[in-house]
Amino acid sequence: MILVTGGAGYIGSHYVLYERERGNEALVLDDLSLGHREAVLDAPLIVADLSNEAVLDAVFRSYPIDAVVHFAALASVPESVAKPHRYYRHHVAHTITLLDAMRRHSIPYLVFSSSCATYGDPQYTPMDERHPQNPINPYGESKRICERMMQSFDEAYGLRYVSLRYFNASGADPEARIGESHDPETHLIPIVLQAANGKRRSVAVYGNDYATPDGTCIRDYVHVNDLAQAHALALDRLRAGGPSATYNVGSGTGHSVQDVIAACREVTGRQIPVEEAPRRAGDPPILVASSAKAEAELGWRPQYADLHTIVETAWRWEENRRF
Repeated sequence: MILVTGGAGYIGSHYVLYERERGNEALVLDDLSLGHREAVLDAPLIVADLSNEAVLDAVFRSYPIDAVVHFAALASVPESVAKPHRYYRHHVAHTITLLDAMRRHSIPYLVFSSSCATYGDPQYTPMDERHPQNPINPYGESKRICERMMQSFDEAYGLRYVSLRYFNASGADPEARIGESHDPETHLIPIVLQAANGKRRSVAVYGNDYATPDGTCIRDYVHVNDLAQAHALALDRLRAGGPSATYNVGSGTGHSVQDVIAACREVTGRQIPVEEAPRRAGDPPILVASSAKAEAELGWRPQYADLHTIVETAWRWEENRRF
């Protein structure tokens, strides 16, 4: 059985659905501060805070868990700059509590939801796993610290892990059963689509003077189902005896903010008002992945690589959302 921390959140819930559809048992642990009870569908759910050692001990004693997939996190770069204490507590402190519980109960495998934000400003693109890690915001720095902790637990206790540094998670379940639902919403594609359906007045474009072709930030958008598959393949490799490892997961293609707005206009057939705004602190100009290592070692390749396809799944969810 797999324990999925943060499994009621955006990416975690898609992973739980993916595992259950391939016949595997997944137990969700989520405090529902950011996640949604509806997002786990009919998967078993324990509502608890990850910092609660007693709960973790009880879970590991009560269920035949052999692996943890760790999604529980905060995910706003601007908020991490304004409130770093929250990010170090939720990421570093909570992850060490989880790792220590896994050590006590001899749970051998961990798949960690990391981020390309651990790299900081790109020295070259596309960025591979050898790129230096120089985070420029507390979100990326806290994820980097977690990776170092996992490496230490592997060396000292033999707890094997895979850290997945993924790029911009996007899209939704193609059947619109679950999807992205944050409050407040901070991700670009749902923000643009909410402007398309009238839930927002306009889309703010933060900075138009970056050193990119149209002056707006460029990101690598990877579909949430492709991320779910990457986590599943990573756990399969650990269970088959594979060593601890780190992988990028991204489409390998960069799209600017203006590209995303244009794609959303084409998919929805609607005009989307745009307002210019100042740059946000902590935003690198370009983040694009090289996922060649994940392709070679995990057999992972994105199935929803086209931006319009990603937007179509997100739009279907926005038009039919349940939570």
